[in-house]
Amino acid sequence: MNARPAPEFPKWPQYDDDERTGLIRALEQGQWWRMGGEEVDSFEREFADFHGAPHALAVTNGTHALELALQVMGVGPGSEVIVPAFTFISSSQAAQRIGAVAVPVDVDPDTYNIDVAAAASAVTPRTRAIMPVHMAGLLADMDALGKLSADTGVPILQDAAHAQGARWQGKRVGELGSVAAFSFQNGKLMTAGEGGAVIFPESDLYESAFLRHSCGRPRTDRRYLHAVAGTNMRLNEFSAAVLRAQLRRLPAQTELRDKRWALLSRLLGAIDGVVPQGSDVRADQNTHYMAMFRVPGISEEDRNALVDRLVDAGLPAFAAFRAIYRTDAFWEVGAPDETVEQIAERCPNTEAISSDCVWLHHRVLLAGEQDLEITAEIVADAVAAI
Repeated sequence: MNARPAPEFPKWPQYDDDERTGLIRALEQGQWWRMGGEEVDSFEREFADFHGAPHALAVTNGTHALELALQVMGVGPGSEVIVPAFTFISSSQAAQRIGAVAVPVDVDPDTYNIDVAAAASAVTPRTRAIMPVHMAGLLADMDALGKLSADTGVPILQDAAHAQGARWQGKRVGELGSVAAFSFQNGKLMTAGEGGAVIFPESDLYESAFLRHSCGRPRTDRRYLHAVAGTNMRLNEFSAAVLRAQLRRLPAQTELRDKRWALLSRLLGAIDGVVPQGSDVRADQNTHYMAMFRVPGISEEDRNALVDRLVDAGLPAFAAFRAIYRTDAFWEVGAPDETVEQIAERCPNTEAISSDCVWLHHRVLLAGEQDLEITAEIVADAVAAI
């Protein structure tokens, strides 16, 4: 590669005195768990309001958010959950760990979001949920998914781990009429290292989830009269204090990432052989959790070598998710009665994207324009060297 100044990207996570103040506030209140403190309750109200949802429940992590949401939606042994084949493994494992079968379906080759026609073809009498993943913060086709749900009676669970603050035709995630789960893992758009949340359109689902996330114990119980089978998914007060600060910072970061992606996607699209992730005009707020692009036609081996070159040149680059059915974990429990190759045959887009896609961490999109121009030059040189 030609000699050039290395791009400078902001560190992640970002924090300042807002987080420090929150942590001290949580410390000095003298109650460090949610049943006695105020931080988790306050964060839940603020997060629900931000997303236009009646209710939010903070939990230990994003995987638990999905598990809990599926459970209160009636998913369990004997159930099937339709998931995109191209996603992080938690999307399928959340269903599998509560006894359901995860059924992978293909994704769109341009947006990388769930193919709604493929999801419709996978619905059976045992299907209890359809789980679109808003890949990299670009909302899936919520119009078509809403119609599919209405036609089949199968509810939608939005995996919104990448989509804090996203909108579909002006509607926030909590205004789309379905349950949604979020992640606050260290790399996410807002983070406390770990953490998650579920937003609910209905009070009964929220109340059921609250019980189950707190060992099945009612809020006012004083005699250990656990009402339902549950587990401990309670978020602690310190994490909630950090997340309150992170949420306040999110809108300005989202605006900047959106502006920077317009530039970077144009620069990447001008590189021979590179195709940036597409868009959908109906998704009028894309949070850009990842800056994703494909190099169609290259092998997985060459893609991995490409990622190595980008990392060596100073970019926070990663190989895209592996198709979930091409992991050993997927087959341990709750897999469909199919072979790997049978699933692969009906998921050609997932097969391709898993082999030829690269993503850059969203902190790239918080950098200056000159740094993005250097980024595109590095990608161009690395692709040319394949």
